[in-house]
Amino acid sequence: MNKRVVTWVLILAVLGAAVAGIVWKVRKPSEPDIRFETAQVERGRLTASVTASGTLSALVTVEVGSQVSGRIEKLFVDFNSTVKKDEVVAKIEPMLFQADVRKANANLVAASGNLARAKAEADLAERQRVRTVGLRAEGLVSQADLDTAEANAVAAKANVEALKGAVEQSRAALYQAQVNLAYTTIKSPIDGVVISRDVNVGQTVAASLSAPKLFTIAEDLRKMQVDTFVAEADVGKLGAGMAVRFTVDAFPGRRFQGAVREIRNAAQTVQNVVTYDAVIDVQNPELLLKPGMTANVSVVVSEKNDALKVPNAALRFRPPAELTAAGSASGAGSAGPAGSGGPPGSAAGAGRPGGGGRRGPPGAGAGAPGRGEGEPGGGEGDGAPQQTRRTVWVLRDGRPQPVRVVIGVTDGTNTEVVEGDLKEGDAVIISSSGGAAETSTSTPARGGSPGGPGGMRRMF
Repeated sequence: MNKRVVTWVLILAVLGAAVAGIVWKVRKPSEPDIRFETAQVERGRLTASVTASGTLSALVTVEVGSQVSGRIEKLFVDFNSTVKKDEVVAKIEPMLFQADVRKANANLVAASGNLARAKAEADLAERQRVRTVGLRAEGLVSQADLDTAEANAVAAKANVEALKGAVEQSRAALYQAQVNLAYTTIKSPIDGVVISRDVNVGQTVAASLSAPKLFTIAEDLRKMQVDTFVAEADVGKLGAGMAVRFTVDAFPGRRFQGAVREIRNAAQTVQNVVTYDAVIDVQNPELLLKPGMTANVSVVVSEKNDALKVPNAALRFRPPAELTAAGSASGAGSAGPAGSGGPPGSAAGAGRPGGGGRRGPPGAGAGAPGRGEGEPGGGEGDGAPQQTRRTVWVLRDGRPQPVRVVIGVTDGTNTEVVEGDLKEGDAVIISSSGGAAETSTSTPARGGSPGGPGGMRRMF
């Protein structure tokens, strides 16, 4: 009887434990699954560019002004008029300047008459001096008379020289009046096209302090230039002769070509942003481009035709905490890719000389957020050339695995993989959802953009 009671007690205890376990399992909330969004590794063309904005202008632009003041009497050209060198483009009312010419001419005539009279007086004074010298030799005149005659002769010669200067002054005043009269006829200094007219007929222009601008003439609109403002972080990537593509708002579906002519050393600082003027030569045979248009410029700094590309979102991805914890428990961090060189469960590159990284927590995988990765351009500490290393997570056999890679050029969307255990068609993780924490692709990798040391301001 006792054995039977004990047996039933044991059976009831086992059944109670089983029921309790079932109830606990039913009531326990299930952990949500981690879902990954992936993108494929591809091969293709990759172009790294520096972007900037600038303004189109003609190679040679001349502002035509007026050297004299007066009222505009006639205008012979207008906007978009084609002009030749020395062609008359405007006329200032000349009457006042004609009067000045006549006045100056009259002054010259008067000065010439005075000079002629002075020469006659000088001849008379010289003859009197000669006679007085002869009379003095015979004792017929006193020494005082001789001295007076000689002084008169010298004074007459001096008066002639003075009046010669007056004649030259009058002649110079006449020439100035004639030049001012000629300036009332305004001519084009170059062959070109009128792109701006700033005066109207009847308007009075004043040239007392500076020459007033009447027209702006562009020499040849078939050859133009773009003055761009390139940030100091990007100016080191540019050089003369680099290919340029740009668009303008007037023709949004068309790309125009150009080439960098020079990068001017004069810096411009606006709101603490330092920029440099990169001058770009542009051919405009169809005359579609016009001065003053805003150009959105892209300068090609590097091109790869058969690059192994990964999305930049994959380089920014960091795994959720439970994934790294699972990797620690299962030893997922032990199978680092070639080049990691770390012991099982250690962070790739953590604590290496020159690696620039920080030691991660015990057992952290190679891609733990912000841990175990060198800063961009960090070397291995052995004298090798500096390389930019990153960690990407690849979905293999349904499980995410960290892969260390060396990256190259970037176009802002995709980045070249130079070294690493990646091949075309691999599925790299760009974001995850679910689990205890979610990771957003907008979280940037430590060290800036994946474009390499220093990063690029903007690329496409």
